[in-house]
Amino acid sequence: DPTRGPTGKGTARYRALKEVCQACPSKAMCCPNADARKITREEHEDARQVAREIAKTEQYVISMKLRKKVEMLFAHLKRILGLNRLRLRGPCGANDEFLLAATAQNLRKLAKVLPATQKPRNA
Repeated sequence: DPTRGPTGKGTARYRALKEVCQACPSKAMCCPNADARKITREEHEDARQVAREIAKTEQYVISMKLRKKVEMLFAHLKRILGLNRLRLRGPCGANDEFLLAATAQNLRKLAKVLPATQKPRNA
């Protein structure tokens, strides 16, 4: 039957038997205008369901909080410090440029944590 099983497009179609659907007491609510119920299911729906179950755990919440901190640092590097495009070529140049930007970011954070002490000026 061409309306059952994998479609080759990442989905699978399932269709109940007409006799089973007609005998079901929920037929009027489930599929009032069709002879039988048709269900389309994505190929990776099982993996999605596993991900949904993981997302309900306490460890996931902690992980997302930690991830947000790191993602915000990278967003700051890109938006504020202009690191959305590397100017130096090659892996060594990219590494050097990133280290300079990260150092600048850490110095900015350090300056906020440890404010400079004011020395009296001689006038």
